[in-house]
Amino acid sequence: MYYYNINGAALVSLTALEGLGPEVEPANSWRLFAAVPGDPVLGRGSFKVNHPGQLLAGHGLETLDATRLPCFDGGPASARLSDGTVVPLELDENVRRAIEDGRLTAVNISRPGWEETLRWSPKAGKKRVNILAIGDVGSTLLTGLKLLGGDVISSIGICDLSDQITARWEFEMGQVNLPWQYDIFPEVEVVSPENLFDCDMFVFVASKGIPPVGSQVKDVRMYQFENNAKIVAHYARMARAKGFQGMWCAVSDPVDPLAKTAYLESNKDENGSWDGRGLRPEQVQGFGLGVMNARAAYFAKRDARLASFLTEGRSFGPHGTGLFIANSIENYDEALSQELTQLTVTANLKMREIGFKPYVAPALSSGALSLLLTLRGEWHCGSVFLDGVYMGVKNRYTPAGVETELLPHIPDELFGHIREAAEHLKTVL
Repeated sequence: MYYYNINGAALVSLTALEGLGPEVEPANSWRLFAAVPGDPVLGRGSFKVNHPGQLLAGHGLETLDATRLPCFDGGPASARLSDGTVVPLELDENVRRAIEDGRLTAVNISRPGWEETLRWSPKAGKKRVNILAIGDVGSTLLTGLKLLGGDVISSIGICDLSDQITARWEFEMGQVNLPWQYDIFPEVEVVSPENLFDCDMFVFVASKGIPPVGSQVKDVRMYQFENNAKIVAHYARMARAKGFQGMWCAVSDPVDPLAKTAYLESNKDENGSWDGRGLRPEQVQGFGLGVMNARAAYFAKRDARLASFLTEGRSFGPHGTGLFIANSIENYDEALSQELTQLTVTANLKMREIGFKPYVAPALSSGALSLLLTLRGEWHCGSVFLDGVYMGVKNRYTPAGVETELLPHIPDELFGHIREAAEHLKTVL
């Protein structure tokens, strides 16, 4: 193992690195960074390491399954260097302890400005949340954050094209209080577009328009993509100009491609060329899987054949086409999983058949509840950057970075569906 001191931060590498100064003794600091290779655009920026194999294969879908990651046990692993040389690799006890303690952060040293990651640390205390667009989804999400977020949210800013709408919701939310405990809920205030990124969490709920109930549009989410992507690009460039260091949260449909749009567009210069000086991929997350997971639970509660999902199941993939629901990880059943997936994917159409737009459950399960779990550092369903797309998985934010759930083994058939979901997202963007 090779250790370096980068402006006071301890960096370790499996292979010798040039241009980082002399090697130093292993660091005993709480946080340790590990240099990992990766694509500068489509590779992850940084992440919490919860398996040694992620030091060699931490950017792809393999990072979700311990059996698909390289193994250092039973003999050293190896790596092929840029000149073709194959070198043996072996972890020292210092790195193994850092992984076990949850304090090893992998950093993609191929990304421009990767050194800045070594200086970044999560802000302590309650967070400021700003919401863009207070329509049906935004107002429902806002209500959830107001009522449930007092432990982690200091205040909530709201912004909309209509001053009348923001005036209404500031007035309404200001009158939501418990008697004699008037400071228990976060205050809501109107913010201008210029101040949208003066916050710790930016929530994008804007949308060009949703097809009316009764329309013949089959895939409502992709119908929205072209127009919503233009809006996202505008605010992504604003985040870049502000040097925004908080979280960018995509809630509008289609969630996962819009999250990637925000990441890519923020990293382009004035000529449209990539320079990597915008949002880091781990700053962006898509919030659409929460409601799909909740819809699967709804159906599982009402059919004993599907009940295994409630204790053993998982949801993977995007908010829409490509989503896959596993009835169980331990006792995977392809037929039951396909049935539960179909019920989940078409649940929004069922609501439209009843005669209503399906926005309440998404605004709460994917929006308010998932955002609060994120702020609390708890496990939730959301789309993080994996395999060059924003993939919906179980994840959480930790002091060592974003952590994706590491399952002991994902059945081959299920892993194939996860791979198909990623490939579908690549065809979109």
